[in-house]
Amino acid sequence: MTTQDTTTQPTTTPATPAGSPSPASAPPAAGPARYAPEHPPRLPWAELAPDVYKAMVRLDAAARRGVDPTLLELVKIRASQLNHCAFCLDMHTKDALAAGESVERIVQLGAWQESRHFYTEKEIAAIELTEAVTVITDGFVPDEVYERAARQFEDADLVQLIASITMINAWNRFAVTCRMVPGHYRPGGHK
Repeated sequence: MTTQDTTTQPTTTPATPAGSPSPASAPPAAGPARYAPEHPPRLPWAELAPDVYKAMVRLDAAARRGVDPTLLELVKIRASQLNHCAFCLDMHTKDALAAGESVERIVQLGAWQESRHFYTEKEIAAIELTEAVTVITDGFVPDEVYERAARQFEDADLVQLIASITMINAWNRFAVTCRMVPGHYRPGGHK
């Protein structure tokens, strides 16, 4: 990871609209914008439990085998949105963009029900299944959600998808609980 000063960012002075006071008579600019300080991580869990981390990496690699990489990033982003995992959102949106995914599809993912036309039926089935598995306490995985996914995926592919959804949820839980810091990830850095 690289370090980055997130307490101040450069700002630009906006153009003065017609009829407004000139910059000479306007109050002085406030200076650079101030951002909230970056929080420290709670625990370096991968360092403290390297065997668990290595096992997770191996299980993640096995889970994603055969899953379309574009679909996989959509699933990881959607689960991370639902779990409020800023670290994984940072990672997977950067990886999706680097792989050629559009900003539009990534942005619309948080409201996919209203913007279904951005996604294929197969992607919608995977996103819907991701939501059901991620928020399983809302009433299990409904039969109709499972059946829609089963119509779009062969049995072996469906198991791989379910495994991938399970893995991103596990990663989210480590990242959120240990307060891993977003913003420093470079695309492709986790492979």
